[in-house]
Amino acid sequence: MIEIKNLTKKFGQINALNDVSFNVKRGDILGFLGPNGAGKSTTMNIITGYLSATSGTVKIDGHDIMAEPEAVKKMIGYLPEMPPLYTDMTVKEYLNFICDLKKVPMKLRKSMLDDIMYLLKIGDIKNRVIKNLSKGYKQRVGFAQALVGDPPILILDEPTVGLDPRQIVEMRKLITSLGKEHTVILSTHILQEVTAVCNSVVIINNGKVAASGSVSDFSMKKGEVSRFNITIGAPKSECIRLLSIIDSIKTSSFLRMDHNDSVFVVESKPGMDARLDINKVFSELDYPILELRSVGKSLEEIFIDIVNQDAREKEAFD
Repeated sequence: MIEIKNLTKKFGQINALNDVSFNVKRGDILGFLGPNGAGKSTTMNIITGYLSATSGTVKIDGHDIMAEPEAVKKMIGYLPEMPPLYTDMTVKEYLNFICDLKKVPMKLRKSMLDDIMYLLKIGDIKNRVIKNLSKGYKQRVGFAQALVGDPPILILDEPTVGLDPRQIVEMRKLITSLGKEHTVILSTHILQEVTAVCNSVVIINNGKVAASGSVSDFSMKKGEVSRFNITIGAPKSECIRLLSIIDSIKTSSFLRMDHNDSVFVVESKPGMDARLDINKVFSELDYPILELRSVGKSLEEIFIDIVNQDAREKEAFD
């Protein structure tokens, strides 16, 4: 559906993007991640045709953004981080204006806008002037304009900014439901949002793709899984003392008590397996190991590892 190949963008002597390539399949909800200044917004602006690339190509369903810009733009609904609102208009006037821009036929407008306003829960404010709305409602109106024309591709830059916790949950559910009929690129700094909503991930750093893959197997691709949850039939204080003396353990953190049993998350040192040592130490004192279950790294930890590794490599190169 979306094919980005060897994308490079220079601003003077600065390389904002350097040979970026990735694909987004039809029906995917892609989490597009990276620290500030990594190149996320530049990439999205090129995909939408707002910026031109220095070199490389962007194709949407086989159409090149440079060769066929109008055909491509018709296929994309874009919500930038700052919603493009005309604040002196009412919500209804603004959405009708967007219909004019997108050349939506008059006979389709009322039912389309009614559906969009119902979906975003803004029907009750359709006659209010946008400048008088809360930040959360302005964000919803910005999302609504991205849906006008029913584009098959949605590009969403920080769509939950300004929303309260209840609205964030509703927005995540909306994005998930839209993913059933649309291809979505979701840029966000809330990594839990990616885990909750997306099925694939691209991490960009220093203008390059640092990692990519599906959410389900992302942690498995990033190295050996050496972390596990362990439930021990022993007091918390005794577990902490014994775990602290096992040399093969890199870190151990208390999670909770299950009745009289202690639950910890433990990570082995690189190249070592702490499970055998734990079993030996606790069995000698007749403390049973009731459960031991391997777990992967969280997406937040993987993200930080990748960014830090890139920083170390850059420092070594410099």
